[in-house]
Amino acid sequence: MIRLYDYFRSSASYRVRIALNLKGLEYERVAVNLLENGQKSEEYRTRNPQGFVPMLEIDGAQLTQSLSIVNYLERVYPDPPLVPADPVAAAHVRSMAQVVASDIHPLNNLRVLHYLTDNLGHGKETRERWYAHWVREGFTALEQLAIRHGGEYLSGNLPGLADLCLVPQMYNARRFEISLDDFPTLVDYDEQASALPAFQAAHPDHIE
Repeated sequence: MIRLYDYFRSSASYRVRIALNLKGLEYERVAVNLLENGQKSEEYRTRNPQGFVPMLEIDGAQLTQSLSIVNYLERVYPDPPLVPADPVAAAHVRSMAQVVASDIHPLNNLRVLHYLTDNLGHGKETRERWYAHWVREGFTALEQLAIRHGGEYLSGNLPGLADLCLVPQMYNARRFEISLDDFPTLVDYDEQASALPAFQAAHPDHIE
């Protein structure tokens, strides 16, 4: 039994759902409601001391951090691959994934936004400006990387690691009403990947 602890709108959880679907793996989903602080409960923290989602229980292990989980899935279930075989191409794919997972998302996740308002006293307008700034800065670089290194998909000839990071971030950008007019290449890659069943099934609108 593969069990995924996640929140339906969590970008990191969304990534892992896509990866599991691309690998054709069946899993049980356990919802952790971030808005109700379910991730901070004693029961959940006994499983994941960091109190984040996602967490994957698989093969007797409790795995945390989305890209670490995806790397595990890639090593244990190598087909279909999520990164190209060529080392240089694989490095470019990982780099594009990290633009989202390491540079954009950590500055804009729920706990940071709450800290801006609850602890530092900033209002909604400042919070939204903060969010938009880091998305635009990351997407500006990623647009150029996509032009240089993308293939049929952002990850190359197959959908993979860069795509499963891009699509959730594009979903969030639209949810926060950030204009994507300056990022036509990313819009195209998002549309290409989002049409695939593995991505559609992982979409927050399709999660109960």
